[in-house]
Amino acid sequence: MTEKEIFIEKMRKRTKKFAVNVIRFCDSLKTCKASAVITYQLVKSATSTGANYRASCRARSKNEFFSKICIVVEEADESEYWLEVIQDSNLSNDLKELERLLIESNEIVRIMSKAKNSTSNNN
Repeated sequence: MTEKEIFIEKMRKRTKKFAVNVIRFCDSLKTCKASAVITYQLVKSATSTGANYRASCRARSKNEFFSKICIVVEEADESEYWLEVIQDSNLSNDLKELERLLIESNEIVRIMSKAKNSTSNNN
């Protein structure tokens, strides 16, 4: 396996793990109307991050790859936003996991933004 293939596989697993961890984390949020709405939005964006990354790996062209990577960046950034809202609204009792997910979402945004920018510069 090449270095690129290893990276791709690591990111496939990492984005899926992020989605699963977010789903589990959402079960620990305080129960209220706001957390129900935020949970829905966060789960959508976190699972979309992984799903669109997988789709980008199957892209049939550079343009299709770029389009999917742009969505990955948007969805990962949206996930980070919802996690920040949870933090600022004090909706979580698991501050350690919240902080870990914030760091992970930020790292995914940075990695995928770099891939997006390098693809954009090559076109």
